[in-house]
Amino acid sequence: MCLETLKDVEEIGGFEIGRPSYVDSDDPTDIQRQWDALRKFIVINEKTNCIAFRLQNGPIKEVGVNGAQVETLIEAAKLIIEGLNNNFPCFENATAILKLDAALDAIKARKANREKRGVEGLNKE
Repeated sequence: MCLETLKDVEEIGGFEIGRPSYVDSDDPTDIQRQWDALRKFIVINEKTNCIAFRLQNGPIKEVGVNGAQVETLIEAAKLIIEGLNNNFPCFENATAILKLDAALDAIKARKANREKRGVEGLNKE
């Protein structure tokens, strides 16, 4: 049910979603092969009801983009809860969405602060 809420979503946080269609196995070797073939940082497999993220490893200015950002996980959770809330609206879902928005705002503020200090994308405090 949760991943059904993402069926029409093509990207999250600016990262295109890969959707494998040829692996019928839960074998980790097959899953890694499909991941590598898709060359995406976010992979949704409806068959196995699985979403996987390859996260950024190291500062972008030092190593380049090699994965999704942590806030991409928060954005995905928010999209799923919004989708569920469309079908089953309730106070708790609305509260969760507001709190996830607050988390995204905090991360955005941190990034702005780091940009202002000239350390965004670097391994510096």
